[in-house]
Order: sequence, then structure tokens, then C-alpha cells
Amino acid sequence: MRSGSIEKVPLPDDALLSRYRSADEFTDCYSTRIPFIATHSAFVYSFYTTWLFKIERALLGLVAGYPSTDDDAEELANGAAENFSAWRVEARAKDQLLLSDVRGRTRSWLMAEHSASGLETILYFGSAVVLPEDPRTGKKSMGWVFRALGGFHKLYSVLLLRSAARKLSRCAASDE
Repeated sequence: MRSGSIEKVPLPDDALLSRYRSADEFTDCYSTRIPFIATHSAFVYSFYTTWLFKIERALLGLVAGYPSTDDDAEELANGAAENFSAWRVEARAKDQLLLSDVRGRTRSWLMAEHSASGLETILYFGSAVVLPEDPRTGKKSMGWVFRALGGFHKLYSVLLLRSAARKLSRCAASDE
């Protein structure tokens, strides 16, 4: 993968999101490389404070009653908060964060990993949908709404990761 491109990739084996990787659940993972070393907390903060994610945050605040601020995102990134808007921290590792929405139906996962060369950071963003069981059949079903929005979800995931990587790059350039 070349620096700056976004690719759909398999979940790393040690990904906190991998607990949802099964035939019954939906998971995805996107990745990009940035040509410098960035911390996981800087990635989380950048991700949740991009202009694009701020639109989602505003909608969640207005429509669903789950407001959030950049200060809230900073607390989440630094490990000082267990809640952020409509999400709750499900698990943390030094380089990963797994969030669950308040209904427990979706998961968002972020991971920052330094490359073997030590000159780049590999950024990962993934999602999981915990599928409900259809009461008529007893089988888990994706549902028509999620299937209908699948293309939007893929595009939105790529755009979110690209926005976070660009914000990290601008911050790194201004620190020089």
C-alpha cells in the first residue's frame, strides 16, 4: 500500500474488532499509511474532530440527544473518558480503541501501528454490525436498511479515514 491511498484490508489478527469477525456478523477494515510517526491518541482525536465527523456529531447531538465537543474527543483519545456522544468504550489497548453504540448494535474501531521501518504509521478504521436475530426464522439477518446503505457506509468509511489522515498530516506539518 502506498502512502495516502485507502484500501479495504483484512482485520489484523490482534484487532480488538476481530471478536466480531464471524459468518454471523458484518465487519470491515480500511487502512492507509502516513509518512511519519503518529500516536494512537493523535489519530483518535484527529478522526473524531475532522470536519466530516463533526457533521455526524452535530446530527447525533440534535437528532438523538448525544452532543459532543472537541474537548470530549480529546478526553476519549487520551483515555480519560469512557463515553463519547452515542458511543461507549468497549475495549482499549495501547494502540487501539473499540467503541460500541449505546444500543450495542454497531462497533467502531481505530488502530495506529508503526511500520517496521519506523518511518510510517499505518492507520486502521473498522466497523462491525451485531446482527439481530429474526424472530420468525431464528437466524441473524442484516436487514434491508443496512443492505440499502452498504454502499454509503463503504464510501463514508473511506472518506472518514482519509479526512483523519489529512488532518494528522496538517498537524504534523504545523509542528515542524
